[in-house]
Amino acid sequence: MERREEQPGAAGAGAAPALDFTVENVEKALHQLYYDPNIENKNLAQKWLMQAQVSPQAWHFSWQLLQPNKVPEIQYFGASALHIKISRYWSDIPTDQYESLKAQLFTQITRFASGSKIVLTRLCVALASLALSMMPDAWPCAVADMVRLFQAEDSPVDGQGRCLALLELLTVLPEEFQTSRLPQYRKSLVRASLAVECGAVFPLLEQLLQQPSSPSCVRQKVLKCFSSWVQLEVPLQDCEALIQAAFAALQDSELFDSSVEAIVNAISQPDAQRYVNTLLKLIPLVLGLQDQLRQAVQNGDMETSHGICRIAVALGENHSRALLDQVEHWQSFLALVNMIMFCTGIPGHFPVNETTSSLTLTFWYTLQDDILSFEAEKQAVYQQVYRPVYFQLVDVLLHKAQFPSDEEYGFWSSDEKEQFRIYRVDISDTLMYVYEMLGAELLSNLYDKLGRLLTSSEEPYSWQHTEALLYGFQSIAETIDVNYSDVVPGLIGLIPRISISNVQLADTVMFTIGALSEWLADHPVMINSVLPLVLHALGNPELSISSVSTLKKICRECKYDLPPYAANIVAVSQDVLMKQIHKTSQCMWLMQALGFLLSALQVEEILKNLHSLISPYIQQLEKLAEEIPNPSNKLAIVHILGLLSNLFTTLDVSHHEDDHEGSELRKLPVPQGPNPVVVVLQQVFQLIQKVLSKWLNDAQVVEAVCAIFEKSVKTLLDDFAPMVPQLCEMLGRMYSTIPQASALDLTRQLVHIFAHEPAHFPPIEALFLLVTSVTLTLFQQGPRDHPDIVDSFMQLLAQALKRKPDLFLCERLDVKAVFQCAVLALKFPEAPTVKASCGFFTELLPRCGEVGPVGKVVQEDGRMLLIAVLEAIGGQASRSLMDCFADILFALNKHCFSLLSVWIKEALQSPGFPSARLSPEQKDTFSQQILRERVNKRRVKEMVKEFTLLCRGLHGTDYTADY
Repeated sequence: MERREEQPGAAGAGAAPALDFTVENVEKALHQLYYDPNIENKNLAQKWLMQAQVSPQAWHFSWQLLQPNKVPEIQYFGASALHIKISRYWSDIPTDQYESLKAQLFTQITRFASGSKIVLTRLCVALASLALSMMPDAWPCAVADMVRLFQAEDSPVDGQGRCLALLELLTVLPEEFQTSRLPQYRKSLVRASLAVECGAVFPLLEQLLQQPSSPSCVRQKVLKCFSSWVQLEVPLQDCEALIQAAFAALQDSELFDSSVEAIVNAISQPDAQRYVNTLLKLIPLVLGLQDQLRQAVQNGDMETSHGICRIAVALGENHSRALLDQVEHWQSFLALVNMIMFCTGIPGHFPVNETTSSLTLTFWYTLQDDILSFEAEKQAVYQQVYRPVYFQLVDVLLHKAQFPSDEEYGFWSSDEKEQFRIYRVDISDTLMYVYEMLGAELLSNLYDKLGRLLTSSEEPYSWQHTEALLYGFQSIAETIDVNYSDVVPGLIGLIPRISISNVQLADTVMFTIGALSEWLADHPVMINSVLPLVLHALGNPELSISSVSTLKKICRECKYDLPPYAANIVAVSQDVLMKQIHKTSQCMWLMQALGFLLSALQVEEILKNLHSLISPYIQQLEKLAEEIPNPSNKLAIVHILGLLSNLFTTLDVSHHEDDHEGSELRKLPVPQGPNPVVVVLQQVFQLIQKVLSKWLNDAQVVEAVCAIFEKSVKTLLDDFAPMVPQLCEMLGRMYSTIPQASALDLTRQLVHIFAHEPAHFPPIEALFLLVTSVTLTLFQQGPRDHPDIVDSFMQLLAQALKRKPDLFLCERLDVKAVFQCAVLALKFPEAPTVKASCGFFTELLPRCGEVGPVGKVVQEDGRMLLIAVLEAIGGQASRSLMDCFADILFALNKHCFSLLSVWIKEALQSPGFPSARLSPEQKDTFSQQILRERVNKRRVKEMVKEFTLLCRGLHGTDYTADY
C-alpha cells in the first residue's frame, strides 16, 4: 500500500483543528455514525466527518482508511473523501502531483476489482473526477489509457475482475461529467474530448456484447456503460451496432431491463432526430417486439410489457415529426402508431393489472400537434390517415377509464383508487385535447353510442360503460364551448333515462350536468329535465361534492331562469343543511349556491327566503352566545358565521350583472328599499356583538365575524353604507381590546370603499386613528410576536394613502411614529411583512409634496429609511425581496432627489457599510447609477440585484444563474 509522503493542498477552511482529524478519530466517528443508537450522537458524528472530509488531513487519512485490513464502511469513507478532495479542491493540488495521484488511484482500483463493489465504484468516481479535471491538456487520451491499462496482461487480478472494473470506470465517467462543477468553458472542452474518446469505448462494448463467451454480468455492465455514454449526445449513427445488439439482448430475461434502459436513452437524446435513416432502421426492430409484447401481456408479465412499451413510445414520442416527414414510409410509422395503440389499450385495469397504458398518453398529444403543424395539403393527407386512428383512441381510452366491477373495486387499496382517479383525469385531459382534431363529430359519436346503449333492448348494459361515455362528454364539455352542439339537447334528454344504481355513475351524471350549466342558461326550457336529479342527489352524503358543486354551477349560470324553482331549491337545501348531511366545505358551497339563486328574486321574496333560511341558525347562535366558551361551541359558532359569510359572498341584487364572459349585460328591476343583506346584518348585529364579547380572545371567531362583513362589503359596495357607522364603532372596540389582523383587513376594506365619501369620512377617520394608536402602542411593547398584525397595518396605511391621503393630515395622527414603525417593519424576517412595509413607503414617498406632515417626516427621518434599505440590500434581507427595496429607492430618487443625493453619499462613506466586501469605487458607482435613473424602474431593479450580489460575495458565481 503506497502512502503519500507529501500531501497536496490545504483545503477546507473553517474545519476543526488539524490534530482532531486522525485515522483513529475518523474510525471512532464512523463507528458512532453506524452503530450508536443515540440519534444526537449520530448527527454529531456525521457533522464532524463532513468537516474531516474537506480538511487538509483528508489527503493523509483517506489512503490509510483504504488498507486491506479495514472494513468496507471505513474503506468507503476513505474513497469518498478522496473524491470530494479531487472534485471540489482540485486547484489545491500541485500540477507535479497529478501523475502520482492518478497512479495511486489506478493501483487502488485494481486492488478493489476483486474486493468491495461499493468501494470500487467510489474509487472509480474519484478517478473519473480526476480525469475530467485533467482533460484534454494534462491527460489527452484519458479513456484510451484507461482501456489500455486495464487490458494489460501482467495484472494480478483475473480478466473478468479487470473487465468489470474497467466497465465500472467507463460507466461512471459520463455520469460524473453530468454532475461535475466544471466551469462552462471547461465543460464544452471536456464534452468535445469525450465525444472523440467514445471511439475507444464503443468497439470494446460491441465486442464484449457480441462474443458468446461474455458472461451475463459483463454483458449487463456493457449495457449500463452504453446507456451512460449515449447521454453525452453521441451521434445516433455511431450507436447503431450497439442499439441492434441491445435489441437482441431483450430476449435474455437477465439483460432485459438494462437493454430497455440503453435503447430508450439512445433513442431519446435530443440530437437523435437528425439521423432519420437510423431512426427508420429502428422502426422494424421495434415492430419486431410485438410477438414478445403479446406473449408478455398473455402471461401477465407486466415488467416485459412495460419495457417494450417504453421503447415504442420513446421512438414515437421523440421523433414523430421527423418520421411523419418521411411520407414514403407512412405505413411503417402507422404500424408503430398501432403498436402504441395496443399499449394504450393493454388489457386489465390500471394500476392493479397494468401500469403501461399511462406511459402512452403524451405520445397522442405529440402526434396530434405534429400533424396539425403541417401545411394545409400535407395536413389534409395525414388527417385522412389519422382521424380513424384517433376515433379508435377515444374508444380505447373510454374503455380504459371504465371502473372495475363493484366486487373487484372493493378489494382495491385507497392508494390504488387514488392512482386510478388521477389516471382518469389524465384520460379526461387527453380527450379534451383530441377534440381539437376530431371536433363536433366526436360529440356525435359519443352521443350515438350512449343512445344505442340506453335504448337497446337486446342486452342489459353495464353501468361502467354508461359512466365512461358520460365521463367522455363531461371531459369535453368542461373546457370546450358546446353551446352550439346539436347533440346536447338529446344528451340532456337521455340523462333522466339512466338507471343510477351506483355512486360512481351518479357522481359522473352530476358532474356532466354541472359541465352543461352554461348550455342550460341558454336553453332554460331544459332545466326541469335535470334539476330534480340534482336536488334528489343533495340528500345523499356519498354524492356530496358532485351534487353541491353542480347545484352551485346551475345557480350561478342560470339564476335568472330559476325563480320558478327557487322555493323547491331552498326547501331541499334547508333540509339537507339541518340534517347535517354534508361536510363543512360543502355546506359553504351550498350557501354560495343559495346566494346566487336569491340574487335574482324580488326583494320581498329574498327577505322571505332569508328569514326561513337563516332563522334556525340565528336561534342556535343566540343559544350559543349564552353559553360559557368551550371548544365544541366555538366550532358551532365558526360554522354558523361561515354559512352567513358564504351566503353574503354571492347574494348580490345590484341593478345589472355581467353573468359570464361573452354573455349580454342583463338588467334587473331596481330593488325597492334597503339591501336585503343589510337588513339581515342589522337584525343580527347585536347578536354578533354579544358573541364577540365572549370570544374576543379567539382569533378564529374574530376572523369569522370579520369575514361576514368583509364578504358583504366586497359584494354590496355602496349598498353597505347604512352599516358603516356601527361597524366602525364595533371594530374600534374589538381592536382596542385585543388587536387582531382580521380587524385591520376589514378596516382596510372600509377605507378602500367609503373613505372618499364625505358622509362616511368621520367614522372611518375615527376608526383609522384608533387602530393606528393601538398598533403604535403594540410597537412600543414589542411587535415581533405579531408579524401578521404589522403586515395588515402596513397594508392599511398604504390603502389610506392611496384612497384618502387626507387621513394623514389629522393632527392626532403621529406620522413620525408611523414612519419609524414602518422602518422597523422593514427589518422583520417574514417576507410578506417586509413586502407590505415596502408597499407603504412606495405610496408614502410620492405624497411628500402634497401632504405636509408626510413631507416633514421624510425630511427629518428619510435618512433612517435609506439606511434600512441599504442594510437590507447589503445582505440583511432575502434576495427575493430586492425588487421591493428597489421600488423604495426609485420613489426616493423620483420624489426626494435633492435629499437622496446627500443621504446616499454620506451613508456609503461609512467603512464596511452596507457590506465589508465592497470597494469605495463599487459604492460610488452604485450611488451614481441610482441617482441618474429617475424614469426606468426596471433598470433600478437590475442595479439593486447587481449590487446585492456584490454585497454578498455572490457576483459571478453559480448562485446567480437563476437570479
